[in-house]
Amino acid sequence: MLLAAYTALALLLAVALGLELAARRSHPPAAAAPPGANPAFARFQRGFLRGYLPALAADWLQGPYLYKLYQHYGFVETQIAVLYVCGFASSVLFGPVAASLVDALGRRASCVLFSLTYSACCLTKLSRDYLVLAAGRVLGGLSTALLFCAFEAWYVHEHVEHHDFPAEWVPATFSQAAFWNHVLAVGAGVVANAAAEWLGLGPVAPFVASIPLLVLAGAVALKDWDENYGKKRALAKSCADGLRRLVADRRVLLLGTVQALFESVIYIFVFLWTPVLDPHGPPLGIVFSSFMAASMVGASLYRLAVSPRYRLQPVHVLSLSVLVGFFSLFMLAFSTNPSQESPAESFVAFLLLELSCGLYFPAMGFLRRKAIPEKDRPGVTNWCRVPLNLLACLGLLLLHGADHGPGTRSIFSACCGLMLLALLAVVGLFSVVRHDTELRLPLPQGQPDAPEL
Repeated sequence: MLLAAYTALALLLAVALGLELAARRSHPPAAAAPPGANPAFARFQRGFLRGYLPALAADWLQGPYLYKLYQHYGFVETQIAVLYVCGFASSVLFGPVAASLVDALGRRASCVLFSLTYSACCLTKLSRDYLVLAAGRVLGGLSTALLFCAFEAWYVHEHVEHHDFPAEWVPATFSQAAFWNHVLAVGAGVVANAAAEWLGLGPVAPFVASIPLLVLAGAVALKDWDENYGKKRALAKSCADGLRRLVADRRVLLLGTVQALFESVIYIFVFLWTPVLDPHGPPLGIVFSSFMAASMVGASLYRLAVSPRYRLQPVHVLSLSVLVGFFSLFMLAFSTNPSQESPAESFVAFLLLELSCGLYFPAMGFLRRKAIPEKDRPGVTNWCRVPLNLLACLGLLLLHGADHGPGTRSIFSACCGLMLLALLAVVGLFSVVRHDTELRLPLPQGQPDAPEL
């Protein structure tokens, strides 16, 4: 497994680089000057990324060794599962109110609050007390909600309202952030592995290493960013509007179903990959980097697939991602059989699952932006988040009372069933939107319409 992890990482990085270059060549250059040619915009963009990227790096550093840390402290799998459930329950609790909290407290203040709460979460990892670790998971849920709400809200407001840059330039910044997010994710696995294993500092080292990055993110926000606030939102009204949109629009209902099923499986995978592979001695940080490199391959494949050269639609890529996810879980249902375990096959299946994530998230993001009006998006997201987290919690709690092998195999079999339901929902979505021009990428000028697939 040691050689397999390093080989997979090197090959996947090479493939990701090749696909990224091919994807960039397949997209024609814009006729207008790129946003980065504007010195004021480039300076503003760099100021945002100086605070945002360290926050993302700190988040990724904590991924490879979380399960291993709890195991190092002597907790068994069922106890660790409950700690993960605490994090998911925290997401259910804080997710719906995060946007309202950020708007009321202030976006810059919320970014600083994120750096404080996530630093406190990291410090709890130094304790071996179960309740302290559970409290850390709750803080982690709050911090994650702030990370994916406060920074983006601050940037969009400053971009449009304060600096008066064109709204069409907003995606340029988040496209850069997404690229560097993938790079940071791969690098975080290598750094975590170096701290925990090469330097022999143990599984708590990556969490301690995250704290300076969080302090840096908070300091940049506090020193360089201006404060801004959002309009007050009534949570009940937002949820009611989201529910009405789910009921009234079948496209939104099917997208929400796919999201809840697919992403709940990913949450369960985040818990299970370590106990499946760790007994066979791989470097966990390098394995994590390999997963992130596989996700990079998927993201580059998405950009190549929807480019003018190939002209696939996002709904087609979404179908492919769910199909690949189903196949990977089908493999895992057999490779984790206690009587004939195959760690190499499980590793390949995990890489395929991560590749499907790289395809899934940009495709789902495009379809959600087009199908769900912006005013209804928070409410719809809140409703989708509830079954998503409940399914993940249920899957982990089912590990209670089961030995590792049979329990793990049963969970992967159940996940295979969830992904099959997601596949059926995608088929339903495809039949609904295949003639819906609103959910299709525009064709390049002068090119005839492609036949329906």
